[in-house]
Amino acid sequence: MEDSFRSGYVSITGRPNVGKSTLLNALLGQKIAIVTDRPQTTRNRLLGIKTLPDAQIIFIDTPGIHQPRHLLGRKMVHTAKEVLQEIDVVIFMTDSYKALGQDREILSSFANIEVPVFLLINKIDVMPKAELPRIIGEYSGIRPFAEIIPVSAEKGTHLDLLLDTIKKYLPSGPKYYPDDLVTDQIERFMATEIIREKIMLKTSDEIPYSVAVEVLEWKERQNGVVAISANIYVEREGQKGIIIGDKGKLLKMIGTNARIEIEKLLGTKVFLELWVKVRSGWRDDKRALHELGYN
Repeated sequence: MEDSFRSGYVSITGRPNVGKSTLLNALLGQKIAIVTDRPQTTRNRLLGIKTLPDAQIIFIDTPGIHQPRHLLGRKMVHTAKEVLQEIDVVIFMTDSYKALGQDREILSSFANIEVPVFLLINKIDVMPKAELPRIIGEYSGIRPFAEIIPVSAEKGTHLDLLLDTIKKYLPSGPKYYPDDLVTDQIERFMATEIIREKIMLKTSDEIPYSVAVEVLEWKERQNGVVAISANIYVEREGQKGIIIGDKGKLLKMIGTNARIEIEKLLGTKVFLELWVKVRSGWRDDKRALHELGYN
């Protein structure tokens, strides 16, 4: 009976903003990855566990592969490529709105990958029907794919098909994680990501990319309330003022939105205190990146 159970690791890779985190959340049936409409939202390797009656699929959501301008970006791209050496199936995700040339360059780096590579064409819910055959033809000319599956991560279209297809490519193996576990990330990390997401959704231009969040204190009080204190780091004094907003209104809104979501995550009341501080050049500072968890 154990031989019929399959398990393995599946990476979700591709350019920024093609829907990788949206896909992961949809496959798991709950949110573990922050999602915005901005490129390079995901900065860390994120593991999501899908346990089925006959299989356990361990998805690894990676930062988008892009041309980095900072040490942080180089670390993100390194993480995305490094993951490809550890998995059983590669999902390469694209959509209909980006340049084929960028994807061609990424796919060329897959030349020595021996595991099956799936082409996942996302956003078919907003794609003209005539586009799909053209996209399939163009990408099939770049390299052979084990499977080509059109999906809508946002609408959930063909995700059951994707799961069934992945299972066929996984080896027989054990259940690595308990049934009720959906990620290996600790709550502290997920809280920092939620705060960062709310900042990204409320700011524009360079600010979302100049922000890092560090939880300084995490205490569970006797009444069950979790008290969290966190620093929001920016690179310039002007960015600090923007995040705080007029009379602190924007920071208060960010804090309220983050607290509500963290309470859902923890299942208890949360007291959240946020501070905004300037940490000049942190994206190119190896020590700062290490301290902020970007190893």
